[in-house]
Amino acid sequence: MAALDVTDATFQTDVIERSKQVPVVVDLWAEWCGPCKTLGPIIEKVIDETGGKVVLAKVDVDANPQVAQAFRVQSIPAVYALRNGEIVDSFIGALPEQAVRQFVDGLAPAPSEADTLVAAGDETSLRRALELDPDHEGAIVALGQMLVERGDRDEALALLARIPETAETRRVAALARVGASGNGAVDDIEQKLEALLDRVKEDDDARQQYVDLLELLGPDDPRTAQYRKSLTARLY
Repeated sequence: MAALDVTDATFQTDVIERSKQVPVVVDLWAEWCGPCKTLGPIIEKVIDETGGKVVLAKVDVDANPQVAQAFRVQSIPAVYALRNGEIVDSFIGALPEQAVRQFVDGLAPAPSEADTLVAAGDETSLRRALELDPDHEGAIVALGQMLVERGDRDEALALLARIPETAETRRVAALARVGASGNGAVDDIEQKLEALLDRVKEDDDARQQYVDLLELLGPDDPRTAQYRKSLTARLY
């Protein structure tokens, strides 16, 4: 996740409120500050490696004096870590990468046992992860994909129904219903879409198959937008 450029106007939402969901590191800097330019790329790199478990908010103190005043900044770079709206750690000056990494590592939540099992990736580990956390999305998606690949499509669909839909759960559910291979390949997909189009208005199953095929095409395929327009035209 890219660093947030925070202003006086967005500080409450981007830092205080966001810190109630995930730790936020605030980097207070200025264009004229040489040490800030040394620290900036280091802290961005280290926080980017957390994969969203820690968020970086950058504040130009010259352009945003209210934020600087709120932190009672005396010198920069000044770095503050917030969790649940409260400062939990801080440092002043351009620390070396190892020290920055230690600072950030102290904020990122340790992986849960379920996360560790999901990372292992085998079926036994995935099923054990779901015993520990029945709604673990990563485990559900990974196991669902595995079940589809070996033909256990009903079990896969029942598993995916446990949690709210996401782009990933829709994709795996589409694989299960369409009977595609594990990589999403469908033979003659355009011919199948054209054949289903005449039936989508009156036939619920045909409409679901049509939508599932669009899921497998994916949003980046230019044909998806074209066929969605065709579906809308037939339905309305």
